[in-house]
Order: sequence, then C-alpha cells, then structure tokens
Amino acid sequence: MGNIFDLQDRVTESVVGAIAPTVEKAEIERAKRKPTESLNAYTVYLRGLAKFYQIDTNRRAIDDALQLFNSATELDPDFAAAYGRAASCYAYGKGIGWFSGAKEEIVQATLLARRAAELGKDDAIALSGSGWTFAYVVGDFEQGAALIDRALFLNVNLAEAWHFSGWIKNWLCEPDPALKCFAHAMRLNPLDSRMAGMRTGTAYAHFLLGRYEEAASWAAMALQYNPEFPAGLRVAAASNAMAGRLEQARKAMARLRQLRPALRISSIRALVPHRRADDLARFEEGLRKAGLPE
Repeated sequence: MGNIFDLQDRVTESVVGAIAPTVEKAEIERAKRKPTESLNAYTVYLRGLAKFYQIDTNRRAIDDALQLFNSATELDPDFAAAYGRAASCYAYGKGIGWFSGAKEEIVQATLLARRAAELGKDDAIALSGSGWTFAYVVGDFEQGAALIDRALFLNVNLAEAWHFSGWIKNWLCEPDPALKCFAHAMRLNPLDSRMAGMRTGTAYAHFLLGRYEEAASWAAMALQYNPEFPAGLRVAAASNAMAGRLEQARKAMARLRQLRPALRISSIRALVPHRRADDLARFEEGLRKAGLPE
C-alpha cells in the first residue's frame, strides 16, 4: 500500500509539472494580445512573466520584466506575487552580471522582498521570490531558507522554489541536499526556461563534493541549454581546471571573460555568497587555475 501511495504522489507531481507551464504560457499569450491601455494588474503581471522567462538570454528582458512587475504593484499595491517577481529580477540580474550590486539596488530589492513576504504569507510564488532575494542579494541565508521552506509547505510542486532552495543549500555548503532539490525541480518541470540554472546548481553541488568530472559534465549540459550563461561558464572553468583538463578550462574562461571582462577572483565572493568564506576557496582555486586574474 505504501508503494501505491508513493506512485500516486509521483503521478500527481508529473501531471502538475506538465500542465502548469502550459496553462501559464497560454495565459501569457492571451495577455500579449490585449491592448496595453486596458490591462489590469494581473494581465500586466503576466506580460512581466513573458519577459521574465527570457532573462537568461536577453539583457533588455530583465528591465522590461521589472518595469511590468512594478506597474502591476502600482495597479494593485497588495499584489504579493508581483513584488516577489520584481525582487527576483534583482537576484537574477546579480547572478547574470546585469546589476552592479550598488547599495541603491540592494535597498530596492530588500524593500520588494520584504513587501512580498509581508503580503504573501500564503502565496508560494511571492515567498519563493522573496526568499531567494533575501539569500542572494541581501545575504540573509536563514531568512531566505525559511521563506522558501514556507513556500514549499504551501506548494510542494513549485519547481522554482526547489530550484532556489538548491542554490541556498549550496551556499550553506550542504551539497547533498542541494542535489536532491535540483533533481526534484528538474523532474517537476523539465521544460523550465531556467534549466541552465538548475543544471549549473547541480554542477556546483558536485564541485563542492569534490566530484570534478561530474561537475564538468553537468556544467557542459547547462551550457548546451544556454552557451552564454555566466554561472555555467564559471563552474565549467573551475571544474575542468580541478579535473586537470586545462584546455577545456581555459576555453570556458576565455568565453566568460569575453562576456564579463571585469570579472576577477576578488569579485567572486559577491557572486557566490557562501555563509563561510573558506567554503569558497576551492572554487577560487579552480578559477585561478583556469586563468581568472586576481
């Protein structure tokens, strides 16, 4: 009987994971066809989602998404999910290198994340975006993890919450639980537009475990999905270097430096914010071997 109930849960997860993205895509397409001047807050939010899912490959998309989410909150000041998505724009922008990390940006991201958490106590989307922003932008790992745990309590089938949880566990140097989170996220939503981030997170968890060959393999899969994903290039460079494949490491580093010429070893701690600085030492060593300047 236990196996039967486990199978039932797995079937439910698969159905939800398959249907939810399709329904959301249909809603986005419907929203695109409506004239801008007649859009309500939810429709503006959906238009923001359409841009949000292009963030990994389109610099303009993150600005457009943020503007649309902010517009949705102007139309409805109590729209928790819109605040959570707006906060997420800052977190994505930081990871990709499209936000500078200036004090003003951190303050704005904090305000959005706090507002999402206050209004969205029962909204998994708002809580997951808020939690990720608290962890990655603000540097409050405990608050971030608690909010995402609450999001998963409310909606255990929310793939993005599992995705964000995996990254936070990596930053807390808990790679084994992180691997489970990323695997669950990919199983729930195998068509997620953020698949490069999930694969990169998996690669980084293997790196933390000292499995450099596996880390390099997962990083390569992430780059197949998005060849210009900076986090994927960072992990590919470090993993190949630590595995002794310096040629592949230097190729990944050369591409990364084309995309982010200002990147240095000294700036890695801001991009990969471990709770304990010493946990980052091997990653910095791998990047140094791959050719990243101090």
